Amino acid sequence: MNKNAVYIALAGNPNAGKSTIFNALTGSRQHVGNWPGKTVEKKEGIFKYKGGEVKITDLPGTYSLSAYSPEEQIARDFIVKEKPDLVINVVDAANLERNLYLTAQILETGTPLILVMNMSDVAESRGYKIDEGKLSEFLGDVPVVRTVASKGIGLNQLKEKVVAFVEKGATPSSHSVEYDQDIEKEIDTLSAAIAEIPELTNIYQPRWLAVRLIEGEQDLVNEVKQTPGTKHLLDASSQSHEKLHRIYGDDLDVAIADGRYGFVHGVVTSALKRSIEQRLTTSDKIDKVTTNKWLGIPIFLALMYLVFNLVQNVSAPYLDWVDGLFSGPITNWTVFLLNAAGSPKWFTSLLTDGIIAGVGGVLVFVPGLLVMYFSLAFLEDSGYLARAAFVMDKSMSALGLHGKSFIPMILSFGCNVPGIYATRTIENRSARTLTGLLIPFMSCSARLPVYILFGMAFFPSHAGTVIWGMYVIGVLVAIVVGLILSRTVFKNTERGAFVMELPPYRMPTFKGLIIHMWEHTSGFVRKAGTVIVAVTVVIWFLLSMPWGVENPHNSYFGQVSDAIAPVFAPAGFGKWEASGSLIAGFIAKEVVVSTMAQVYVGEGAAGGPSEPTTFLQDVRDIVVGFGDATVSATKELLEVFTPGITIFPAKENEDRQTALSRALQNAFTPLAAFAFLIFVLLYVPCVATVAAQAQEFGWQWAAFSVGLNMTVAWVLAILVYQGGRLLGLG
Repeated sequence: MNKNAVYIALAGNPNAGKSTIFNALTGSRQHVGNWPGKTVEKKEGIFKYKGGEVKITDLPGTYSLSAYSPEEQIARDFIVKEKPDLVINVVDAANLERNLYLTAQILETGTPLILVMNMSDVAESRGYKIDEGKLSEFLGDVPVVRTVASKGIGLNQLKEKVVAFVEKGATPSSHSVEYDQDIEKEIDTLSAAIAEIPELTNIYQPRWLAVRLIEGEQDLVNEVKQTPGTKHLLDASSQSHEKLHRIYGDDLDVAIADGRYGFVHGVVTSALKRSIEQRLTTSDKIDKVTTNKWLGIPIFLALMYLVFNLVQNVSAPYLDWVDGLFSGPITNWTVFLLNAAGSPKWFTSLLTDGIIAGVGGVLVFVPGLLVMYFSLAFLEDSGYLARAAFVMDKSMSALGLHGKSFIPMILSFGCNVPGIYATRTIENRSARTLTGLLIPFMSCSARLPVYILFGMAFFPSHAGTVIWGMYVIGVLVAIVVGLILSRTVFKNTERGAFVMELPPYRMPTFKGLIIHMWEHTSGFVRKAGTVIVAVTVVIWFLLSMPWGVENPHNSYFGQVSDAIAPVFAPAGFGKWEASGSLIAGFIAKEVVVSTMAQVYVGEGAAGGPSEPTTFLQDVRDIVVGFGDATVSATKELLEVFTPGITIFPAKENEDRQTALSRALQNAFTPLAAFAFLIFVLLYVPCVATVAAQAQEFGWQWAAFSVGLNMTVAWVLAILVYQGGRLLGLG
């Protein structure tokens, strides 16, 4: 074996702690993307040992290798076709019997295996005693490692096992499940036929492929059909199916699954001893409260309220610091360097009024995104978000859907695109499409900068409540729209059964939270460095054309925006600047903010020139400003968790406004600002979301979604503004 090219696959059930072990082994040496031709996330990393490297691929969490879902097919094909040198199979020690079904299927592939019994502390707390020696013996002498990954227990032993494998190698597993005598007879027949076809044996183990052909996995059947010289195999396979169907009928799949479960049950019976007393677990006790039919939804809403208060209050001091960094030193240094280089004025304007104003106006909100993704990662890794879907099951039933449809909606709080793709877990086609139409009403993180900006400008004392309100309004509008669609367009949609595993509650690891937080936020930053830069450059040119135009209102951008502006007049924001930012927001919702930064701040709407400073003064102000922001953020964090108690006295005349938020106060009234937020929340999703809808449901449904969102957003924005005026709120 080439020790410089060792490939390991990490496999396991969802919620078994696989990601925690992957993060512990690879640390920051990770790469995240998508599997080729798939929308399922792909994680790869490097594990370093004694000066060498081992490449680790974290396979999607899956309960089996039966290829009924994209995740299962990816995991199966990687293990069988890519032939990793080793599979680390992570199992939940507290749910050993269920987890070992996947282990049995991995053993059948013949791939060398290390079994990791994670969450061993939970198993012990339930009175489970697992004999590692017997477990290893009955699984074919595979190495077994006991871990509590969230606490770092057992990880060194796992690394030692991996290093020992790298240095000495391992014998491929020859252990396999024994099925009923009739099934075994047909497996032997097909295995012999497969062994005569080198094109298949170069990829698959004959016995493994024989079992899969008997199970009737269609993609493998099609692959065999396309392989030359397989006629005798196909004939033999057809004859085997006829024989077995005469014996088992339509329960052949069940008979094969029973064979694996019988094997697993035998292993568990021999290796696991349970105490007589089976007490309620800590998770069971917590669930009596969090999944209570009366308390479940209020608890979910309260947690979301807490999250968005943290987003607003804790990130606000850093928001001010980042805004000052871009509008002050970065702009000043850029102007100085360009003037020294003799740059033409138009190029200086492009960089400062265009790119720095636009991109800086968006990056200002990175601190808020960091707080939000950290909080959501905590809720997800702790096991709570699965409960949120369970709690929402009854509410979703009114739409002809079930709690499984709420999972893509929760994912859409981060980004609508993965939410659209997550609908693949919904079996019913109509239910999938209906869920996909409701997802754009979920407020994605790209809209968050708009909420923070307007909340800070117009509702500074209640900004956290306003942000939370946007997310709640999005959910409520989705429910109302869903009720209407389920009784008209999708009136025949059937509600399937909702079966979902609730993982045990656990304390997330800080390292895991940081990795999840940065994975999501870095995508936002990359977009700021690519898509938003491109859009801001285009908008700057449109604001400057015809060349030399002095008033941006008379530019091409201003003229087009002005022509559309009357449509938004009944909603209170019928001005060209607002309509122009909404047009640009179709590319990406963050561009709403960057466009406003160019139109208002970039054109000097925020005030006069700043006082000249030296380089050392700028550096000192940056360092001091960051320190002040950290102190303020700590104060805000403590006060969020101690409401009504003032930890530190507030500074006099403390100003939490950015240059852009001050400019907006001159362009909107508070009522018009709130109507604008409603429109941004509900109007047409970004172009990437529309493309995902077209890919999953077809262009007709994507076009229907665009029209639906625009209509709902326009009507509700007008109702909010005109209703507010009637109530004297204008």
